[in-house]
Amino acid sequence: MTDKFDVIVVGAGPAGYVAAIRCAQLGLNTACVDEWQDSEGNASLGGTCLNVGCIPSKALLDSSEKFAQAQHGMDAHGIKTGKVSIDVSAMIARKNTIVDNLTKGIAGLFKANKVTAVHGRGRLLKDKQIEVTSAGGEQQILAADNIILAVGSVPIDIPVAAVDNAVILDNAGALDIDTAPKKLGVIGAGVIGLELGSVWKRLGSEVTILEAVDTFLPTVDKQIAREAQRAFVKEQGLNIKLGTKVTGSKASKKSVKVTYEDKDGEHTETFDKLIVAVGRRANTKDIASDDAGLVLDERGRIDVDAHCRTNIANVYAIGDAVKGPMLAHKGSEEGVAVAEQIAGQHAHINHDCVPWVIYTHPEIAWVGLTEEQAKEQGKNIKTGFFPFAANGRSLAMNEKGGRVKMIADAETDRILGVHILGPNASELISEAVLAMEYSASSEDIARTIHAHPTLSEAMHEAALSVSGRALHKVN
Repeated sequence: MTDKFDVIVVGAGPAGYVAAIRCAQLGLNTACVDEWQDSEGNASLGGTCLNVGCIPSKALLDSSEKFAQAQHGMDAHGIKTGKVSIDVSAMIARKNTIVDNLTKGIAGLFKANKVTAVHGRGRLLKDKQIEVTSAGGEQQILAADNIILAVGSVPIDIPVAAVDNAVILDNAGALDIDTAPKKLGVIGAGVIGLELGSVWKRLGSEVTILEAVDTFLPTVDKQIAREAQRAFVKEQGLNIKLGTKVTGSKASKKSVKVTYEDKDGEHTETFDKLIVAVGRRANTKDIASDDAGLVLDERGRIDVDAHCRTNIANVYAIGDAVKGPMLAHKGSEEGVAVAEQIAGQHAHINHDCVPWVIYTHPEIAWVGLTEEQAKEQGKNIKTGFFPFAANGRSLAMNEKGGRVKMIADAETDRILGVHILGPNASELISEAVLAMEYSASSEDIARTIHAHPTLSEAMHEAALSVSGRALHKVN
């Protein structure tokens, strides 16, 4: 007999588990199918984000940043630390404990909200049925009035550097290195490459990042990207090679020889470890049977409309498996919106106000249009900025680099984008997101009292700068 639900969610990452919880809150009989398992073969909810992505990487970033500060960041405060060492195994164990606690926390939320958790690989069949295959190969069929596909994404493989997670690592393998390699290579200077490269650079590795494109962080506002590149290269010592195409690799038990080409020709370099961080793709391989009729787009993502509806009635798709940025919070909001649609409510999600964050040091965060995008769209704009070097709280923290940049429409003053490079940028960006969600102007933020001394005053001053009246810098 086929088990029947109101809603079945396939995938328990940030998009899927949030969708399942919200469906259950709305009184819908909900099941969530997920195949992720821990090293012991037990179900581990949370998807890539909690298991091998957002959360464990931030744990390592925090640990490595504290180590770096203890080594050479305390003298300015008059603190003498002496020789400092790092127990990498203990750092990895702490990361694993955090992951374990959070994944178990989701299991607790499922139980509290009466979400039925089903462990196995979910596959869409015709007539809104889900075939679930366990790790041991056993199968069962579930059915529902509504299906939400939240199958996430997987790392992109490149033939020239086949991942073995011994010497050549993907993002998951890079989170479990037990000793800081003397020489570490990273293919890809995007979010994952920069974050993981930063972790191991702080822990003593000589890090070289090989990036095929010749522009650093092309999706970031150019002014912010240029300043960030200077900080990473000149201040932190990351060796970032742009316009560099990896053409081959040869791994041994203890090292890997990498061949790459740049404008000066072909080169080879040997690393102790190599991280492949060239991006991710939708995890849609064999996600549906042929007779289900699910349509994918040209990039292998599930094709959806503005309301996350697929071509099949009452089948939705959210998160990394559909168009838009592969960001956990974007997927979560889509999950809530779909749950509320199913329940007959008026759901809302504004994809123009999705914040982005790179958790390097300094952090990079932004929302909305870059200056370049605004000009390409023919918008008449005005910009303002404020450097953290002129912010009292930032100087008290010994954080002297970076800035807040604000872009507004020249006629209406409506905020079109905000870009931050500096301390706690990941937290500061939320004010800009809220302002843009309510169609605020730079004048609105300029007229809002910000506590002193705080980092948020840099946002206030950037807003004032848009109209040429910043108080603590020369306009």
